[in-house]
Amino acid sequence: MHDKFGRSTLWIDFVALAQSLRPRSHIVAVKYFTAPVLGDAGAASRQAYHQAAVAARHTNVFSVTQGRYQAKTVTCFNCRATRTVHEEKETDVNIAVALVGDAAANAMDSALIISADSDLAPAVRAAKQFRPHMFIGAAFPPKRFSSELKQLMPASSQIGRDKIRQALLPESFTVGATTYTRPPKWR
Repeated sequence: MHDKFGRSTLWIDFVALAQSLRPRSHIVAVKYFTAPVLGDAGAASRQAYHQAAVAARHTNVFSVTQGRYQAKTVTCFNCRATRTVHEEKETDVNIAVALVGDAAANAMDSALIISADSDLAPAVRAAKQFRPHMFIGAAFPPKRFSSELKQLMPASSQIGRDKIRQALLPESFTVGATTYTRPPKWR
């Protein structure tokens, strides 16, 4: 979302987005898979605050599973200079494990994957083996697409700007004694 629409869309309510994408479904769980931001304490703080805000608003529905980053040295093909980059690890595996586990446990009637990572295709196939008639769809984030996932899940679609804007959290809201306010950098 940030790549396509900028920071103003980062204050998103993932449960509201899921409900807007599956309006006739009863949402029992929204599982968010990510990794903590590295190298920017402010960004990491905003990320954790946002996740806490969504969790407070949707107690017992929203959960976060954290992956990690791993350092990797890359070499420039032209000049042979090396640099260290950080690669997100475990996120796709965590999604796959949850999808297959929930299908095997008969914990859902349908699933919506918000991703365009084709590494999830084996998990979709495995989940369908456990539950052949279960609906599994993909909603591709802005500027992302996977033809492999689209073939596996023909009811897939692209998430547009309007869906994202309609699913933003209020500028400020209170849950219990805590008030959550959109970070100024995300306005």
